Amino acid sequence: MSFCTVVYGLNIQLDRDIPGIVASESLRETPDIDIRFGFFPPWFDAKSLKRKLWYVRSANNDGEPPRLTVWELNSPSAYHFHYADGTQFLIDSAATKVWATWPTDTLTVEDTATYLLGPIMGFALLLRGYVSLHASAVAVQGSAIAFVGPAGAGKSTTAAALANFGYHVITEDVVTLRQIDNSFNVEPGYPCIRLWPASVAALYGTNADLPRLTPTWDKRFLDLTQKQYRFQNDPLQLRAIYLIDNRIDSANAPFINSISQPDALISLVANTYAQYLMNKEMRAREFNVLSRLLKTVTVRRLVPHSDPASITSLCETVIQDIDSQNLGNGAPKPQATSFHV
Repeated sequence: MSFCTVVYGLNIQLDRDIPGIVASESLRETPDIDIRFGFFPPWFDAKSLKRKLWYVRSANNDGEPPRLTVWELNSPSAYHFHYADGTQFLIDSAATKVWATWPTDTLTVEDTATYLLGPIMGFALLLRGYVSLHASAVAVQGSAIAFVGPAGAGKSTTAAALANFGYHVITEDVVTLRQIDNSFNVEPGYPCIRLWPASVAALYGTNADLPRLTPTWDKRFLDLTQKQYRFQNDPLQLRAIYLIDNRIDSANAPFINSISQPDALISLVANTYAQYLMNKEMRAREFNVLSRLLKTVTVRRLVPHSDPASITSLCETVIQDIDSQNLGNGAPKPQATSFHV
């Protein structure tokens, strides 16, 4: 049986339903990417195929295998990903086919899906010529507002907090940029926000019990298909980017500062998705896209308070800044409503 969905603006066909996405059994268009689980194609033989090393991420501790190794295959042209836990992916160089395998005695399809919807799709987008930011995006007054920052900066927590206030979430973790004339659209991701337990407690209280993302991982997920939430199914024009800075313990926080274009460009380059997998050609394209992006959006620096309980104040600060900068398109605001899980 085949399932299909649209993620990051691409039509995806899968041979099984996976957690975190909303899939149907009918495909309206020819798939951009066909994904197969549990096997590699018959032609794949790591020992006999010619390949060269593309990337290695070192182990956390001496004596352990690399956390990730990626090879480039020559004939047929493809890329082979091998994670330390035994999960493997094969992607053809045109990013039209993906195969995934994992050790079924220790891992689950949910574990594999976390790789697939993150770094694997991020690399597929790179191969297709797209630049993505390591960010979350929310629809505010009819425009896309992105929150950019490294892992742990609070991108997902901010998106979930705004979702509690009735704002539509566009995407979490991967913000894919698609140029339309002289502006850039953000493509919708999938209706799920991944949160660490500390973020769940800050947002919903210590008694909240969101389901685990996978049986083997303590990260939780917020299902945006629930009736109290809204997922943005259509792309929106990106109007503003907030660069999330280090948290500080100050009575003034949270607050927002302006940032120069050169500093903004440096920050965006540092926070493009899957940047560690880029070659020189991809880097050049990234620099060109981000330079053009900065001519069309407002970039601001967002400084959060170190107290997790200040997340409501942070959301209010962002909305006030959007109003004062006239960054929305005049669409009505949702009513502020808090939800509990």
